[in-house]
Amino acid sequence: MKLVSIPANPVPEDVVTGMLKTPDGRALRFARFAPPRGRRGTVCLFQGRTEFIEKYYETVRDLRGRGFAVATLDWRGQGLSNRVLSDPRRGHVTNFAEFDIDLETFMREVVLPDCPPPLFALAHSMGGAILIRSAYQGHRWFDRVVLSAPMIALAGIRLVGPKKFGARLLRLVGLGASYIAGGDGTVEQSQPFLANPLTSDPVRYARNQAVIEAEPALGLGSPTVAWANAAFNAMDGFAEPGYSAQIRQPMLIIAAGADTIVSTPATEEFAIRLRAGSHLVLPGAKHEVLMERDRLRGQFWAAFDAFVPGTPMY
Repeated sequence: MKLVSIPANPVPEDVVTGMLKTPDGRALRFARFAPPRGRRGTVCLFQGRTEFIEKYYETVRDLRGRGFAVATLDWRGQGLSNRVLSDPRRGHVTNFAEFDIDLETFMREVVLPDCPPPLFALAHSMGGAILIRSAYQGHRWFDRVVLSAPMIALAGIRLVGPKKFGARLLRLVGLGASYIAGGDGTVEQSQPFLANPLTSDPVRYARNQAVIEAEPALGLGSPTVAWANAAFNAMDGFAEPGYSAQIRQPMLIIAAGADTIVSTPATEEFAIRLRAGSHLVLPGAKHEVLMERDRLRGQFWAAFDAFVPGTPMY
């Protein structure tokens, strides 16, 4: 299975790619990058909604520069994994348990057989929500987990209630495969830089746009009603009293101070109750911390290096 390469975003060296088949019949694209010679340990990299392997080449290089192998995948319905609906721009699942299947398949078929331990995880946004669910369920795939702006709750609390009610109503009347209200197939990374809620770095934003222009099949539009309903169900679970206190996975949560997509206050409240966790807020950072300006990325990596054993101290 190919990886897209452009001059501004070449494929990192020492990569193996392929496709997995999940027990429920979905084909998932994966990639694993070997560690530097003489080094051991693997960081599993998990994307947010709409994202794809190619978007994280720079992060792969950052991790390999720290001595780690890297393993990653495209979740079902995005990247070059199986798109679920006939309209490939619709991001769709009916339940986040489907992502649980992706995670377990990836770990059992790629990571555990072929990636050197110890194992760590780095996950962004929706990927963070999936790993939180996994840790709550008692899975201990990883020694430590780092989450970037995890999807614990949406920003704009006044608008969340009506959106949640609308998604559940439309799902009940059989419109789960439709775009959410106001949504369409426009690729979310295609809006002008000045209007984007993801990053304040114009170079990295343009780079990610260029990758999609080189391979339009990577693009994803708005989520479906069913995806939104499934996401609200997952976030309702996170809000339950005692949920985060039940998680025993060592976890570092890094939130973005200028995030307008997920709620930074809700993230802080969740993190405070973790039994084996800590958190950090990066003032001025937008939602995609790893796509931010060097100054903000540097703060992220300093926290990562202090938390994950075996990384060099710069």
